[in-house]
Amino acid sequence: MAYHVTARSQSFSSSQPPFAQKLSKDPVTQKTAQTTVTCVYQAHIAGFWRNVTVLWTKNLMNYSLSISVDSVEHDIVYTCKIDLKPWHFWAKKGYKTFEVDGNQLEAYWDLRSAKFSGSPEPCSDFYVALVSEEEVVFLLGDYKKKAYKRTKARPALVDAMMFYKKENVFGKKSFSTRAKFDQRKREHEIVVESSTSGPRDPEMWISIDGIVLIHIKNLQWKFRGNQTVLVNKQPVQVFWDVHAWLFCAPGSNHGLFIFKSGETEGDSDDEESSRDDSECSGNSRYYSTQSYSKGSQFCLFLYAWKIE
Repeated sequence: MAYHVTARSQSFSSSQPPFAQKLSKDPVTQKTAQTTVTCVYQAHIAGFWRNVTVLWTKNLMNYSLSISVDSVEHDIVYTCKIDLKPWHFWAKKGYKTFEVDGNQLEAYWDLRSAKFSGSPEPCSDFYVALVSEEEVVFLLGDYKKKAYKRTKARPALVDAMMFYKKENVFGKKSFSTRAKFDQRKREHEIVVESSTSGPRDPEMWISIDGIVLIHIKNLQWKFRGNQTVLVNKQPVQVFWDVHAWLFCAPGSNHGLFIFKSGETEGDSDDEESSRDDSECSGNSRYYSTQSYSKGSQFCLFLYAWKIE
């Protein structure tokens, strides 16, 4: 495996970058922390490419899973919510139906044996499936055979494709997540570590699969910037903004990290990239049904909340 860093000009500005989001005005504590993972896919459902949004949530009490499918006829979203309370073992396997533009969708899930690694999104031993017209149009997890057996439906001709992932992570010094920069290859482990207090100047490390690819010294002067790294010979753009870590009260804001597959060409593309990233984080038509054929690049948004 080859991991390299390509030097790039870093942009540091006193203004908030366009892709940054402020999620909450209230301080975040260990009790109020709610880790969330949002993944947006496109899947062929009932004759159209549609956006499918999967939201995994974890708090002190329970896990929950929400699956939303966009309409192509109206400006509405159809949602199927599943509560996975730890003391209700039976709720971790189930079946629900809901309608999308007049078409019935069947949701199946089995998370009884699901394994987690600190994230509300399971990493193995589970499945979540959507069935339309006796076809598994959307499938998550590694229990694929069990999913096909239970649904008694045929596999889709084309697999769903993930376009972006957004995750809120809480910690003191270390924040980790997983992502596929190429849907055909394995997931990578991404870890952001920081040292923002003590006698030494603040520093930050960004590693992928245990290898440090970005090391920022004098973080108080370089709290915003970007570099391009190569992961298995594939360029990945990395943007960061950790101004709040250094100059705001703990829990009042977050550091933002963006990992985007592909390489930016020229300043105009950088500007367009920022504009697209801003659209990714809200309700927009950038990931509409018409965009599937454009081969949109995968984008990961990591919101790193520091708590005491």
